Amino acid sequence: MSGSSVTLDPVPFAAVPGWADDDVSAALPAYLNSAAIRGLPVPDPGQMARAFFETHFEACRVVHDAPAGLVTGYFEPELAGSRTRHGPYHVPVYRRPADLVNVVDEAERALASAASGYSHLRSTPEGLVPYFTRREIESGQLARQGLEICWLADAVEAFILHVQGSGRVRLDDGSVVRLAYAGKNGHPYTSVGRILIDRGILPADGLTLDTMAAWLREDGDRGRAMMQNNASFVFFRELKDGEPGPCGVDGIPLTAGRSLAVDPSYHRIGRPVFVAAPNLIVDGREFRRLMVAQDVGSAIRGPERGDIFFGGGDKARALAGSTKHAANFFVLRRRGAS
Repeated sequence: MSGSSVTLDPVPFAAVPGWADDDVSAALPAYLNSAAIRGLPVPDPGQMARAFFETHFEACRVVHDAPAGLVTGYFEPELAGSRTRHGPYHVPVYRRPADLVNVVDEAERALASAASGYSHLRSTPEGLVPYFTRREIESGQLARQGLEICWLADAVEAFILHVQGSGRVRLDDGSVVRLAYAGKNGHPYTSVGRILIDRGILPADGLTLDTMAAWLREDGDRGRAMMQNNASFVFFRELKDGEPGPCGVDGIPLTAGRSLAVDPSYHRIGRPVFVAAPNLIVDGREFRRLMVAQDVGSAIRGPERGDIFFGGGDKARALAGSTKHAANFFVLRRRGAS
């Protein structure tokens, strides 16, 4: 764990609120997706999930003096698009440019380089420089380079795609393109929702993804200018047929309701984390679930800050767009490990 003010205090599993009631076997597929990559123990044949986790891990309360715990949500959106620019399809989705250079590992892309202040930079004959901002890219800096994977019909939905980091594009010929994160321009993420709240444009109480999207669409020029306050811009790759996705760090397939984006300066990717968010109601139950740290995000900063992957579809969108709830984390640490 990073930071002298953060400790992991062991507690009995019986003291983890909701542990006994959660179907922890539902988290096992997500855990196994990470286990081989991260060198974690796996269950013996026939071993029950709860017994496996209690045998190989100890539950630890995350104790810190940082801001109180908070979970939000993300999802895999579906958008309308085309392989060619025509009619309503005018917003490009770009693949990763050849001149984009990682300054930090993608697993730690939420953490800007201490030297440059960016997570990615642009290679030029004169050396590395900051990459183009969202405003500059949308003004044509990457045009006519053949980087377009497809074209979308809705600029606001394209912006949402960038924030979520993956998506499905239903093309006008009936086929589907599945998009996965391939890099970003390296600029820090700025929350448009937070700007709208801080400026008193929209109320914090009851703000959802759809209410924000509606405001952005009311006036195209105003909405575009507001979205460009977020200088961060994401590049994508097209998943091949049969390739699992959407993916988190290490290309790990995400599991709806069980994959969690975390701050990698505090939590190791692949580690099981029990999230207790009693005010978040999903499927009629308080959200108290064993999850697996499998992703990162630019806005996910802090020892008890997480982003729950809710999957795809309308229900997932509604949950992701309205989730902003207090939470506590209980890390499952391998017995004998630090």
